[in-house]
Amino acid sequence: MKLIGLTGGVGSGKSTVAGMLLELGALLIDADQATHEVYAPGTPGFDAVVREFGPEFVRDGAIDRRLLGGLIFADEEARQRLNAIVHPLVRDWMAERTREAFERGAEIVVQDVPLLYESGLEGLFSSVLLVWAPPETQLERLVRGRGLPAGRAQAMIAAQMPIDEKRRRSHHVIDNSGSVEETRKQVEEVWAQMSGR
Repeated sequence: MKLIGLTGGVGSGKSTVAGMLLELGALLIDADQATHEVYAPGTPGFDAVVREFGPEFVRDGAIDRRLLGGLIFADEEARQRLNAIVHPLVRDWMAERTREAFERGAEIVVQDVPLLYESGLEGLFSSVLLVWAPPETQLERLVRGRGLPAGRAQAMIAAQMPIDEKRRRSHHVIDNSGSVEETRKQVEEVWAQMSGR
């Protein structure tokens, strides 16, 4: 039984690699999905976020993630307050999904955790797979691909551990600065190593 951590930097292309792993048969548990679930309307997480940040962060009955994101990437103290609410809920949600997967007989589970190193979670995993791209590529993808203002994109990158530090600490690295085909080839090779195929 192996638990693999998948991580990257914002704009590094982790979602692309996650999709490729799914195509190869990986059982993937996604921290971003967990985040949506744990502060969905009607949950204790939703109530806690509204209590902490106020009803102005609710739009159409749900947390306005874009508005909240604008605050937390500009304000370290606000980010810590949000993390104190959300991270324990996300960890519990992911642990429960992982337990269910292993009970169903899964041999390998991949947890997609954007802030794996920032949260000090590397010790939970048999190995960590990093999706890497140089910071200038991350910035370009956030500005051109997602339409973010350059200042906001730079703040998002700066809020995370430097991607090269993550690279030094990871067991496997996918260089996602080239073509989709080059990335897919690397993913297939790493998956074969991790799954013993």
